[in-house]
Amino acid sequence: MVKFTQKEIEFLQNNEACRIATSHDNIPHVTPVTYYFEDGFFYLATDYDTKKYSNLKKNNKIAITVDIYMSEKHKAIIVQGTTEFIEKGSEYKWLYEIFYKKFSWVRDNPWKEGETPFVKIKPKTKTSWGLN
Repeated sequence: MVKFTQKEIEFLQNNEACRIATSHDNIPHVTPVTYYFEDGFFYLATDYDTKKYSNLKKNNKIAITVDIYMSEKHKAIIVQGTTEFIEKGSEYKWLYEIFYKKFSWVRDNPWKEGETPFVKIKPKTKTSWGLN
């Protein structure tokens, strides 16, 4: 399992937007999403009819970048890993509660268990810079 430094953890917990890259048949697909980070894992919600869901069903490999660009000091973490879907159960309910509290877009358009899956990202590699 990838170990994150305290500075990396703070950076990831103080941000909520990132970009993810998925692919299928050697065709990359990049999407901006919001995420939640805890205990070394990233979580995001998606819909069943999205390209990212379709891609991850066929190929569970993913890349994620969380970054803040400033001309003098760029801060970023890039992670490559694998994914699994969380579609029901206690972990699903725990994530939904977190997303509901954290993100207004969830409160504005709530859903029920089984209507929208969560994606759990398990990091395999990481690179970071600008976080000293």
